[in-house]
Amino acid sequence: MNYSTLKKGVAASLVALLGVTTLASAQDAPASSSAKVFGGRGQYRTWSFGINGGVLAPVAVIGGTNDFTNWDVNLGYGISLRKQLGHAFGLEGNIFRGKLSGTNKDAVGGIKNGVKEFETDIQYAADIRGVVNVATVDFLRRENSVNFFVTAGYGLMAYNPKVTLANGTVVNNKGKFGDNHDKDFIKEAYIPVGAGIKFKVSDRVSFNLAYTMNFVDGDNVDGVYAGGTSKDKFSYGSAGLEFSLGSKAKPNLDWVNPVAMMYDELKDPSLRQEVEALKNRVSNVEKSVEDLKKDSDGDGVADQFDKCAGTPAGTKVDGSGCPLPPPPAPQQIVTPTTSTVSGFEPIQFEFNSSVLKTESYPILDKLSSVLRENGGKVTSKGYASSEGTAAYNLKLSKDRANSVKTYLVNSGVNASQVTVKGFGEANPIASNDTEEGRIQNRRVETSRN
Repeated sequence: MNYSTLKKGVAASLVALLGVTTLASAQDAPASSSAKVFGGRGQYRTWSFGINGGVLAPVAVIGGTNDFTNWDVNLGYGISLRKQLGHAFGLEGNIFRGKLSGTNKDAVGGIKNGVKEFETDIQYAADIRGVVNVATVDFLRRENSVNFFVTAGYGLMAYNPKVTLANGTVVNNKGKFGDNHDKDFIKEAYIPVGAGIKFKVSDRVSFNLAYTMNFVDGDNVDGVYAGGTSKDKFSYGSAGLEFSLGSKAKPNLDWVNPVAMMYDELKDPSLRQEVEALKNRVSNVEKSVEDLKKDSDGDGVADQFDKCAGTPAGTKVDGSGCPLPPPPAPQQIVTPTTSTVSGFEPIQFEFNSSVLKTESYPILDKLSSVLRENGGKVTSKGYASSEGTAAYNLKLSKDRANSVKTYLVNSGVNASQVTVKGFGEANPIASNDTEEGRIQNRRVETSRN
């Protein structure tokens, strides 16, 4: 193919493709995005399909040795399929075909290594590459429209080299390749390494320019063995279109700017409204708590539970905020020495407790023994000192009496032999005006029936 004709053809094709995609861009408004920064790949379009065309040459931009002094450019074409795994990385499969050719017209006599020229048909070259978006000139913009990328991967190609010898003989070994000399093409592995730039044409279409160097694991792409001292290479400069696949309602992950997304999330009006609403709810809860704690008359009972509001300061009240009846006149009480009428000592308890003390165990063991051996019944009478409300002390005294019953039953006494009664603050055996007296009043007395 004539090089000037090739250039004109490629240029005309690109102009036509750009015209079509520009028209598509005008008719296809970008999809609005509700994607979140940490929402996962499922909220994006991540698959894309591409077509490309360009020029193949048996050289690479990095230089190196070649088996021919002159090289030609020939048409190449291919397709690609890419899965974008993140904002900056994707995996891409590529397949392309074309032709490589070159001559030795600048060599002495137009001959080198006994060969005048070569022509190689690339039946196919297929590879898989990693694609890294390394930078964008629009990084500070809300929506990117230009990306740079680099690629590298591994592939397999099938090709048929033909050479023209010095005497004009064309050597074509098609159908003679392979271990059994019956294959039409040679198969070799190659490593593609490239770079490119991508322009966003519309929400679904991008225009790509790329240059890829392909390093072949062999020295016969041009039909000439150089004694195993070098590996052949070739390059592919291409232009193409890439089409994003998937739901129109989702944005293309390849063009998402995560910095802009994060900014939008932080400045989202609905998020601010939700925060303000949350603040109001917290304020209402705090106010409710304060209302619950409010005690207008200072009697220690919150207003919402106070059934006798406005009690004078210093008045003793019960749990509902109502004044307690006046205590009975102090009596001169003679404290019994060691036992009640039943002949057993009272069981003493700590302040605000119904737990038996260990020093009570011998007394209870003796009572248990009498009941188990002689039968009969006993009443466990619980009492409390005057601290706290009358209702609470009544309950506490009954709990103390039940503790005694539980101990006796666990020691073998039949439950029907023990009756439990609670008397609260009633029947004190000492004055509740002193701590010594209150200690004696926290008790359980047992009496035989």
